[in-house]
Amino acid sequence: MTFVLAVLAVSVLGLMVGVEFAVAFVVNPIVLRLPFAAAMAARADGARMLGRVMPFWYFGSLALSVALAAVAWGTGSGVAALVAAVLLAASVALSIGFLVPINNRQATWTADEHPDDWREQYQRWDRLHYLRLAIILSAFVLVAVAATAL
Repeated sequence: MTFVLAVLAVSVLGLMVGVEFAVAFVVNPIVLRLPFAAAMAARADGARMLGRVMPFWYFGSLALSVALAAVAWGTGSGVAALVAAVLLAASVALSIGFLVPINNRQATWTADEHPDDWREQYQRWDRLHYLRLAIILSAFVLVAVAATAL
């Protein structure tokens, strides 16, 4: 059972990190090179689609990390998984407090209707996303270490 939990935690969190990495370093740079109307539509659609999926992924990764910490408690693996869970909790707090509000606004923007500071809001979201990516990448490394040290 512990092995299955470890594999699930590594897989779910690893896929989430991969998606967030792709958003930061592949998708958003491509979108920025599109004509304005297409870029605005692509970013809004991405905000809507990922905005529906990512909460489950983030909370699922957090729950799996907490479960891994619980079953491995009293070992070095348990400590690594616990620190990963704390980092994931921080990423959820960062997301809810800062990224989600910007994301929810972006999801409604069009080329014809958007705020004057749209560029600054995109840049703020991107900077916060890089921070969140660093946090979840660190959590992923710790979960992988915990899983291999069981």
